[in-house]
Amino acid sequence: MNRLAQLGLALAFAAPAALAQQAAPATPTAVAAPAAPAAAGMPAARAADVASIDAIIAALYDVISGPAGAPRDWDRMRSLFASEGRMGVVGARPDGSFALRTMTPDDYIARSSKTFATQGFFETEKARTLEVFGQIAHVFSTYEARHAKDDAKPFMRGINSIQLIHDGKRWYVLSLIWRAEDAKLQLPERYLRNG
Repeated sequence: MNRLAQLGLALAFAAPAALAQQAAPATPTAVAAPAAPAAAGMPAARAADVASIDAIIAALYDVISGPAGAPRDWDRMRSLFASEGRMGVVGARPDGSFALRTMTPDDYIARSSKTFATQGFFETEKARTLEVFGQIAHVFSTYEARHAKDDAKPFMRGINSIQLIHDGKRWYVLSLIWRAEDAKLQLPERYLRNG
């Protein structure tokens, strides 16, 4: 498996175990407000990037894609995430067990910048399964990764499991966990078409 696959450069985040909730008002049907996603000093997002689920998913794929040596707009990437946002990649250990490596967006940037300096990386969404309930959403996004935009065949495919939250103004990525396909785990047909 090459370095890009090992780093799991398909975008993804590992969420905190649960969002902390504020005390709800006395009204029995009231719901606690979501935790404030934006932290002081976070870059402002492009309104078009966070206006819809389609937009923020497209921005996630776009921001990491480019030819070797092309600078990525890392502030744009940071702006897509909640302050608690995490990424994670599931990978096999030499003994056959599996581990989740978690990271912040800045950890991902540090890990991938060296690789992106010498190798092209273009990730696209092939299919999506979407679940939405109020201000929360889960996207199961099937990805394909290529070294050049026009490569006929991807060198890697897998699933990005993305959790999103809406604070009443915009969408934020809360977590993104990814798992690449391998010889023992092939993508099933149901994840190769929109569901």
